[in-house]
Amino acid sequence: MWKKIQTFIESIIQWEEISLHYLWILVPLALIYIAIKDIFFNKKHTIKHNFPIIGRFRYLLESIGPELRQYIVAHNREERPFNRVERSWIYASAKKQNNYQGFGTDSDVYAQGHVFINPSLFPYVPPEGHPNTTDPYFLPSAKVMGLANGRKRPWRPYSIINISAMSYGSLSKNAVIALNRGAKMCGCWHNTGEGGLADYHCHGADVVFQFGTGYFGVRDAHGRFSMSKLVDLVQAHPFIRAIEIKLSQGAKPGKGGILPAKKVNPEIARIRGLEPYTAALSPAAHTAFRNVPELLDFVEAIAENTGLPVGIKAAVGKLEYWEELADCMMQRGTGPDFITIDGGEGGTGAAPPHFADHVSLPFIFAFTSVYQIFLERGLTERIVFVGSGKLGLPARAMMAFAMGVDIINVAREAMMAIGCIQAQKCHTNHCPVGIATQNKWLMSGLDPTDKSHRLANYMNVFRKELLELTHACGYEHPCQMTMEDIEVGMGDIKTRQTLEDAFGYKKQRVAFQGMESLKNCNYLGGLAQSYAPEAIKQTVLQK
Repeated sequence: MWKKIQTFIESIIQWEEISLHYLWILVPLALIYIAIKDIFFNKKHTIKHNFPIIGRFRYLLESIGPELRQYIVAHNREERPFNRVERSWIYASAKKQNNYQGFGTDSDVYAQGHVFINPSLFPYVPPEGHPNTTDPYFLPSAKVMGLANGRKRPWRPYSIINISAMSYGSLSKNAVIALNRGAKMCGCWHNTGEGGLADYHCHGADVVFQFGTGYFGVRDAHGRFSMSKLVDLVQAHPFIRAIEIKLSQGAKPGKGGILPAKKVNPEIARIRGLEPYTAALSPAAHTAFRNVPELLDFVEAIAENTGLPVGIKAAVGKLEYWEELADCMMQRGTGPDFITIDGGEGGTGAAPPHFADHVSLPFIFAFTSVYQIFLERGLTERIVFVGSGKLGLPARAMMAFAMGVDIINVAREAMMAIGCIQAQKCHTNHCPVGIATQNKWLMSGLDPTDKSHRLANYMNVFRKELLELTHACGYEHPCQMTMEDIEVGMGDIKTRQTLEDAFGYKKQRVAFQGMESLKNCNYLGGLAQSYAPEAIKQTVLQK
């Protein structure tokens, strides 16, 4: 055995000696071959034709442009969507490393849009025996989903920070497993995205099941919505705590999506209710309803058949439809139990640049516009408002709660917690860290066990620091934040305005009787082991 190994090593050494001896011949030959190919056979790239060999470096530099700007060129706070300071805080929090900064801020505090959180002269100090003295991460929703509308299974989410909609198919199975396991560890929910409920969503976390215009996972043979399939799905998976109907998303509102046929392997086809290797098409509009009254009928039918809270998710554009929705809810006394407002900044979904850049309002404008509509009609107490759109950092989250948000969903920030480096290759299937890809080699580098802990760490640190900011403002829970507690810089004129002055409304006060009342609430979910099927418990324990 050892002699064979020795012989093999000696052959390698001998080959290397021969290779080095003839290297001075091989390299010029290779360059000549490339030059001939570029000049005589290249019909597509002018630069390669006109500048053979050297021209190829242009395409190489272009392909790694985001990485060069990210690590070498850009200032700490210049990059978009997330700058280096923001990413560093997420990475350090996920790894339980030092996430502080020293020597003051390098942020331009006089810049337009800079957020100022107004602290109290006398911060809130949790008394002895307070839930947060023993659990600094305990931060449930102040509102209960489905209680106002009398749903059979109302639910108070255990965490006000949760994982936004990202489908299996868009994300790799290892990424989905890591997110779900991490969500179970920290008690947050995991939204399935519109790609259906995969086995990888079934590792013990609370799940919000989302479906969109393709009705994946709950569609009949003709691609239409099937109520019976949804009921069967909910009954078979009691950890599904709510249903979300996706009307549109911030990345590409008003446009359907497609998962190419080559990506629709037998597993994804089974989950989505499709034939293998046929394109998964999401139309631009729903077929189960066509207008606001039909949408409300649809919401009530799902709630009646499943017993679960039902909500809608949408980006925001024309406000007359939101006004019609609010008016119909007033007349009927029913409606969605929660509304997720998705900012037009875009998200994990791949989209044409003109959609991502220009279609629908960014989160701050979108949310404040919709919230005022329901506020004027006295409906805000009946609805749990969920915000989504670059809110996965404590200061932004505080501003969102001050505007009226009850719960926050994070997507890209959750991806960063499990290893995303903002390579911006989500749409290419070449994600270098194995998150937004179905490439088996790339996803094999993502260890779900390790990354699940990082997701849980990020969520816990986020909630802890959010609570610390809340206490600094003199409150016990972020739901108590008011629009006067946040000011925004107005830019060159060196003035600032409160959110109330900037947007012209005063947030409705949320009914809140202290953290102890949330801890003892009968509707509190989050600790999935208390209601997950025994088979799932064993799977979680084994893994």
